[in-house]
This record gives sequence, structure tokens and C-alpha cells, in this order.
Amino acid sequence: MKHSIHEIEPYRAEGIVYHADTCQPLIDAVSREKLKFKALARYTYPGDRLTEDTLGLNSIGYWNAMEPQDWGLNWHRNEGIEIHFLESGSMPYSQENKKTDLLPNHLTITRPWEAHKVGNPAIGMGKFYWVIIDLGIRRPHQEWVWPEWIMMTQNDLSRLTKILRQDDQWLWQSNSRIRECFYKIGTAVDRDVEGSSASKIRLLVNELLILLLELVDSKEVVFNEALTDSSRSVKLFLGELDKNLSENWTIERMAESAGVGLTRFTYHCRQLTNTTPMRYLAMKRIEMAKGILSKNPELSVAEVAYSCGFATSQYFSTVFKRQEKCTPLEFKTNV
Repeated sequence: MKHSIHEIEPYRAEGIVYHADTCQPLIDAVSREKLKFKALARYTYPGDRLTEDTLGLNSIGYWNAMEPQDWGLNWHRNEGIEIHFLESGSMPYSQENKKTDLLPNHLTITRPWEAHKVGNPAIGMGKFYWVIIDLGIRRPHQEWVWPEWIMMTQNDLSRLTKILRQDDQWLWQSNSRIRECFYKIGTAVDRDVEGSSASKIRLLVNELLILLLELVDSKEVVFNEALTDSSRSVKLFLGELDKNLSENWTIERMAESAGVGLTRFTYHCRQLTNTTPMRYLAMKRIEMAKGILSKNPELSVAEVAYSCGFATSQYFSTVFKRQEKCTPLEFKTNV
């Protein structure tokens, strides 16, 4: 199984840089002959290499697990929109805070900012397909840019994009035509030799997107423009901030991670938290420090300060006293 360490533009969140998933548990399972796997991919995704004829397509393929599995893919994000399809079997699947068991003909749509997990913890038995397309986006408010070889009319592509951006449904019951399209995708991937199936794969991805538009258009779609507002990107960033408060944040880096300009970031932060970004950061760090002081009384004030992202213990003590009306030492003594 081939993969490359070549890096793409990463997804940055909560101070962590997300590169394309290496799918290491899957690689290990294939090496142990636990399942059949076939994919075409680029960057760090496993599989035979995609050529430049399909730039924008980052991974396409399937696995077929015909015996009980002992592995799964833990929480991760992709750098593109990912379309999953389960042909047979069943599989535990989680997206954001929702869990389900995928059943035959279930199709999922995962946007780049949506964390998801395959398995609970193991994937189960089944035949599972995926297509990952990089649209040049990492946050909800950013404009989608489809690969130039997507042949849908501008009206249809705009319609599909609007639905996928402004309706956050992620689980769909597909139909026999989508099932047949994924079967043909699997066949094209199987037969590819150094890009020989590139034209067919381009056609099949276009067919899949047309069928996807027909599927979502057949349902009652409720548009919510708030899902594409820049405030949602800031809200997502603030929700992720707890996971890496010790990062060396500046207001500029926070705005960059949220994917919005400095002025817009500051405005949305005030609207969402009723305070400034740096004040909000300090408050969250103090809450973190209180937890550490309570559970680890043997640590010095300086050690706690540095672990929470404060540059000096003096500044930490000043902020702590302003917020808690006591010093860190007094707090530790009274716990």
C-alpha cells in the first residue's frame, strides 16, 4: 500500500494542525489481511497514487470486511468534503455529537470541520466506499471551489453547494442508482493502473454529484443561512479552544485559526462571549488552572502557570486574583 508524506494545506483547530489522515489503523488491518482494501489517493492517504488528471480528488476507494474486525478510525477531520456509502453489512459511525449504526444504502456527508469516527471501537463487517474532494475550505463561512473537471451546470452546482452548506443533514437513505454508481467507482478503482481510469473516475464522480443533487432535492430541505455565517466559524473555534489552552495564542493566531479577519473575529467573539478574545482566553485558562491546582497540589504555581499557557507566574497570579479574588496559593490551600 502506497502513500506519500507530501503535505497539503492543513486544517488548523484548537492549536492543532490536522494533516490528511494517514488511516494507520486501516493500513495495519490490511497488512494483517483482515479485509480487502483498494483506493486511489494522494498526500498521506493510503492507496495507489492519483494522478494530476484528478486534482481536487484526494481519496476514492473502498474496503470490504468479510470477517469480524478489531480496529476502527478514531475521531478525525478531513481536508475535503467526504461522501461515505455502505453497500452491505453494518457499521458504527459517529459525527460530531451524534451516533448511529450505518446500514446498507446509508450515505453520509461530512464537511471539513465536522469531526467523525468510524467504529465503536471496531468497524464491524461490511463493504464501505468513500470519496473525498478538496474544495479549498476549512471553515463553514468560506466559499466552496469545486475542481475544474466537475461538469455540472453552474445552476445545478450552485444548488448542490447551497444545500450542502445550508442544510446540516449528514445521514441519507440512498437509492439503487447511487448504489450502482459506487459499484462502478469500485470497479474503476480496481482496474486503475497509474491513472488509466482517471477519465472514468472523473465521469463517475460527476455522476455521483448529480445523483446526490437529485437525492437531496427529493427531500424537504430547510435552508439555514446561519450555518454559513462567519460567526459559526468563530463559535466552532471557541468551542475547540478548551482542548489546547496552553498553545501560544495571540489574537492574530486565533483569528487565523477561525479563518476570519481580525476585526470580524473580535466582533463575533464579543457577540458570543460578551468579552474580548484575549479576556475570554484568560478566563478559560484560569478555569483550567483551578482544575490542575485542585487535582495536583504538589505542583508549583509556576508549573501550573506554564501548563495553562501563561508566560510568567507573576502574570498568572495577577489574572487569577482578579478573576477568583484570591491568589493561586490561597486557592490551593482552601481546596
